[in-house]
Amino acid sequence: MTQVPRVDYQTDPSQYKHLKLRFDGPVATLVLDIDENAGLRPGYKLKLNSYDLGVDIELNDALNRIRFEHPEVRSVVVTSGKEKVFCSGANIFMLGVSSHAWKVNFCKFTNETRNGIEDSSKHSGLKFLAAVNGACAGGGYELALACDEILLVDDRSSAVSLPEVPLLGVLPGTGGLTRVTDKRHVRHDLADIFCTTTEGVRGQRAKDWRLVDDIAKPAVFAQKVQERALALAAQSDRPADAQGIALTPLERTVEADALRYGYVDVQIDRAARTATFTIHAPRGPQPQTPAAIAEAGASWYPLQLGRELEDAILSMRTNELEIGTWLIKTAGDAEAVLQMDATLLAHRDHWLVRETIGLLRRTFSRLDVSSRSLFALVDEGTCFAGSLLELALACDRIYHLALPDDEARAPRITVGETNFGLYPMATGQSRLGRRFYDEAPALEAVRAKAGQPLDADAAFALGLVTSNPDDIDWADELRIAIEERVAMSPDALTGMEANLRFNGQETMFTRIFGRLTAWQNWIFQRPNAVGDKGALKVYGKGDKAAFDWNRV
Repeated sequence: MTQVPRVDYQTDPSQYKHLKLRFDGPVATLVLDIDENAGLRPGYKLKLNSYDLGVDIELNDALNRIRFEHPEVRSVVVTSGKEKVFCSGANIFMLGVSSHAWKVNFCKFTNETRNGIEDSSKHSGLKFLAAVNGACAGGGYELALACDEILLVDDRSSAVSLPEVPLLGVLPGTGGLTRVTDKRHVRHDLADIFCTTTEGVRGQRAKDWRLVDDIAKPAVFAQKVQERALALAAQSDRPADAQGIALTPLERTVEADALRYGYVDVQIDRAARTATFTIHAPRGPQPQTPAAIAEAGASWYPLQLGRELEDAILSMRTNELEIGTWLIKTAGDAEAVLQMDATLLAHRDHWLVRETIGLLRRTFSRLDVSSRSLFALVDEGTCFAGSLLELALACDRIYHLALPDDEARAPRITVGETNFGLYPMATGQSRLGRRFYDEAPALEAVRAKAGQPLDADAAFALGLVTSNPDDIDWADELRIAIEERVAMSPDALTGMEANLRFNGQETMFTRIFGRLTAWQNWIFQRPNAVGDKGALKVYGKGDKAAFDWNRV
C-alpha cells in the first residue's frame, strides 16, 4: 500500500505557490495567482484559478499574516492575477480523484477559512472587498461571498455563478447557498434561477439581484476598487501606527505516534484508536502589559498555544482518520492560566490581544466542529481553568477524578470570566450557555462559584462535569466508557455529536455546517454525483451523466 504523505498546515509567504500579498498603507491586496502545476496531490491541474487544499492552507496563513504582522491593514482586497478569471472554485478533477474523507476535510477547512474572514470583520475590524475581475464560479464565488462587499467588473463576459447543481449534481460546498440567502438576501425565486444556471449572472442584473454590491467598467475598475477599499478601511479601528509581530515557525516534532509542541502534546494509541491531547499551562513569569506582550511576540503564551493547538487539530483531522476519540487533558498551574486570563480581559481592546483572543476563539470552534468524540479527563495535575476550561466545555463528556481522602491532591476546575462569552461558539452562545441552554438559575449558580477551585463533587453538583468517579473506580469507568465509544459506528457518532453539540439558536454559521453535512454525507455519496456515470465523474469527459430519476 502506498504511504500517503502527511498534510502540513504550516507555511509562510516565502513558500507560497498560489498567492501573492501586497501592502499599501491601510489596504492589503491578496492576489489569487494559482499555479496549475502545483497541486497538493498528483492527478489534476489547477486550471482557471481553481483551488485545492494547498491553496486554502496558503489562504489561511495569509490571513493570519495580515492579522498579526500588519496591524496597519484595515481592509483586504481579494482579487485575481489571471486574465479574465477570478476563481473557478474547487478543482473538479481533484474532487473526482479524492476519497470521501478527503473531500469532507477539505470542505470543512475551506468553510472555516471563509468563516474566519467574517469573524475578523465582525470582531477585529478587518474588512474585505472581493474585486471580481473575471469569471467567478462555485467556490470562487463563495470566497467572494465571505467578503464584506463584492465589486464585479462589467466587461460583458465576467459573471458570478454557482453551477454545482446543473454541472456536477452536487451543491455549493462552502456556504454558497446559505450566504446567498441569509447574508445577501437574494430573493428565493431569483436564487433558484441563479443556482440552476450554468452561465451565471453578469453586469447590472447581478447587482439588481443582490449577487454583488456594485459593478464597474474595466476602464474605471481599479479606481473603484481603491475607493471602496479605502471606504471600508475607514470603518475599521485597527491601529495605523502599531508594529506587527512576526509569526515565526512553530517548533514541532512529528513522530510516528505523537505530535509535540511547546505547550501541546498529542499521543496516539493506535490499538485503542484514541489520541490524548495534553495542553500545558504557562510556565514562568508572563507579560502583563501591551508593551511586554508585543515584545514577547509569537512566543506569548496564548498566541503560541492557539497556533499550536490549531495545527494539532488540523493535522489530526486530516492525517489520522482512524483515531476517532480524542481525550483532552491539561497540566500545570491553574493560577497561571487565570493570571493570563486577567491580562487578556484587561487589554482585550488592544489590537494584538484582540487578535489573539480571535485566534483562540476560532481554534476552540475548530474543536467544536471536529468529527471526533471528545472526552475531557480532569485528573491530578490538571489546570482546567478559565480559557483552558473551554477545552473541557467543548467536549462531549467531562470525567472528573474525586480524591475524597486526599483533599490536597484532588484535581479542581475553575470557572472564570472568560467562560461567559469571550469565546462564543458558532451559535453565538458561550459553551456554558450551550451546556445549560442559557437557563438563568443554572448559570447564576455557576457564576456564584466563579474564581473558586471546584473539586469533583462540587463541579458535579453544579452540572459542570459528567461523572465524578473516585480513585477506586476512575480507571475502570474510563476504560469502559472509552472502549464502548470506540466500538460504535463512526458515521452514527459523527451525526449524533454534531446534533448534540449545537443545541442552541441557529446562525448562518451553524446552517452552513448543517447543510454542508447533508451535501457531504448524502448528495456527495450518491451515484448521481459520484457513480461511474455520475455528473462529477463524467465532468470534462464529453459524456452525459446518467441519473437515477427517483426523488429520495
